Amino acid sequence: MTSAAYNPVTPAIVEALRAIVGEKHVLYADAERLEPYSHDEMHDARYAHMPECVVRPATAGEVASIVKLANRERIPVTPRGAGSGLTGGAVPVHGGIVLHVDRMNRILDFDRANMTVTCEPGVVTNDINELIKGDGLFYAGYPMSVETCFIGGNVAENAGGGKAVKYGVTGRYVVGLEVVTPTGEILNLGGKLAKDVTGYNLIQLMVGSEGTLGIFTKVILRLMPLPKAKVDLLVLFRTTEEAIAAVPRIMTAGGIIPTAIEFMDQFSVRTTCEYLNESIPYEQAGAMLLVTVDGPGAEQVERDYEAVGELCLAAGAIEVYVADNATTSERLWRVRRNMAEAFFAVSPNLSGEDLVVPIAAIPRMVVGAQAIARKYDCPIACFGHAGDGNVHATPIMNPAWTLPQWHEALPRLLTDLYRLTASLGGMLSGEHGIGHKRKGYMSLFVSEAHLDAMRAIKRALDPNLILNPGKIFDL
Repeated sequence: MTSAAYNPVTPAIVEALRAIVGEKHVLYADAERLEPYSHDEMHDARYAHMPECVVRPATAGEVASIVKLANRERIPVTPRGAGSGLTGGAVPVHGGIVLHVDRMNRILDFDRANMTVTCEPGVVTNDINELIKGDGLFYAGYPMSVETCFIGGNVAENAGGGKAVKYGVTGRYVVGLEVVTPTGEILNLGGKLAKDVTGYNLIQLMVGSEGTLGIFTKVILRLMPLPKAKVDLLVLFRTTEEAIAAVPRIMTAGGIIPTAIEFMDQFSVRTTCEYLNESIPYEQAGAMLLVTVDGPGAEQVERDYEAVGELCLAAGAIEVYVADNATTSERLWRVRRNMAEAFFAVSPNLSGEDLVVPIAAIPRMVVGAQAIARKYDCPIACFGHAGDGNVHATPIMNPAWTLPQWHEALPRLLTDLYRLTASLGGMLSGEHGIGHKRKGYMSLFVSEAHLDAMRAIKRALDPNLILNPGKIFDL
């Protein structure tokens, strides 16, 4: 579908939108105020595109009215949460309307008895755990950008994070949704239920659909008992190969499921420590693992982390540091959480990737990425959620290159990186999604029949193709 297939946002359409949400909640004909909505956290300007207007509804009814208007007039609608994505998923590549859910930011219900929380899509994810932290429960679908991202975006991307090894990703915790369909109908799916096989699993169809099949206006999340104890281990290895080879061993040999196993090469740690003016003992290590163990009591956690530490030492670790208090743990996790931001600060010319392979293939994935870096004479930082096979391999422009050289080399480098991933049984994205950054590479991972099945679902639910067009695949 091309932009020519859509109609422009006219002054008459703007007046109709203002009648729905109020005049002050529609941005139009103001390039300076519209510009922040032309991109997400991906810094490459080639993926940016200006919206024609931005609308900020407050209710599901307003969202439905906006979508019905857009359907009638054949105007594209791009849903947007916090704009913290990394694939251009919230970028209006065909112009039209950006539907920003920031006003829909209420936690509607905390049901202690049913262990659920119900919230609107514009709730900052961290606010959920802040609300319930005194009740012995927590929301375990915990992405790394937890203090900035919105829960609606997390559900749209099926976001993961550091705790996914033990607790899984967002989709495991979504038990109910209120969704506005691409034709403007309001669907209520699921509820406060532990089990539900009433027809097709439309909840999990919507989770991870990147705003192409519906707009979330209410989310019901399952909560978990809050662990009573937690310890982090910072494990130093001489080489990347030794560190990454230890991950499958930890996962299979110890009989323990860590909460997190994060991998960080020295390049990533050094860059982030310099950016944060932080000091952790990375100089003697070629790479390190950040391992979290939690559980119902301190004694059990102590036994588990000692077992993990012994496995790491047997796998070649040169040192295991124990962080058993909140201050030290936060120092370590602050470094890990800020790696992407640190590299953006050093060089805006990079490509943050989100590759995922089977756990046993992680060593070959990282070693292969290093070989590709040497082939192109282009550094590739590697960090990520190694315990679930999700490696954020990040090519960074060689400082000696010009920008045209970078733009010429990057597609070839990425193709090699993606082919390596596919050859190991991996996939294009583990948690960030496809957006419009990666859609051209989908055929390296899935068949044309697979793509056609997804296209058929899209056309069935969105016959006018107005909802977040240009994402995931071409039509």
